Amino acid sequence: MKNPYEVLEVKENASKEEIKKAYRNLAKKYHPDQYDNNPLRDLAESKMREINEAYDYLMKNNPNNSYENTDDNSHSGNGSAMYQSVENNINSGNFRDAESELLRMGTRDAEWNYLMGILNMRKGWYNDAYNNLSTACRLDPNNFKYQSALNRLSGMNSSYRQPYYGNQRRDPDICNICATLYCLDCLCGGGDCGGC
Repeated sequence: MKNPYEVLEVKENASKEEIKKAYRNLAKKYHPDQYDNNPLRDLAESKMREINEAYDYLMKNNPNNSYENTDDNSHSGNGSAMYQSVENNINSGNFRDAESELLRMGTRDAEWNYLMGILNMRKGWYNDAYNNLSTACRLDPNNFKYQSALNRLSGMNSSYRQPYYGNQRRDPDICNICATLYCLDCLCGGGDCGGC
């Protein structure tokens, strides 16, 4: 991993507030959602992963500690490796393994809720996805990635959250059709409406 201070473009004696501000600015600039149908999307995703790793490292460790350059990704503990594994499974469509890994975790922090929300969204369980992403945003309100996912979900057709019987279209259901046909048959002499 590169030096997280360099990745976030801050000085090594930067305060946590300066680190958060730098993270938000870079996240706005490189978030992959801004590169939807752009050939630079893969590059933006890679850069965003690097930014997230640097931010996680600096938030979990004392920002004034000296940073030793390492090439492994174990710097932020086992949780990040597990979360990366879950994210990889979601991206590859391996939802069963992703869900199994998430359910085995003891921590239900913002990242856990974010990943569970993305998993539920990909599975089409929009109410659960909305609840998880809302929780992630509540737990970490300054995280652009969480807020962006919630906004994307909220921007989708919101009819999935409206109850069936409260819909405004008033489509006739099968019971209304059957009742109408029954009444019509009774009025026409009990036949199949052929004699009317």
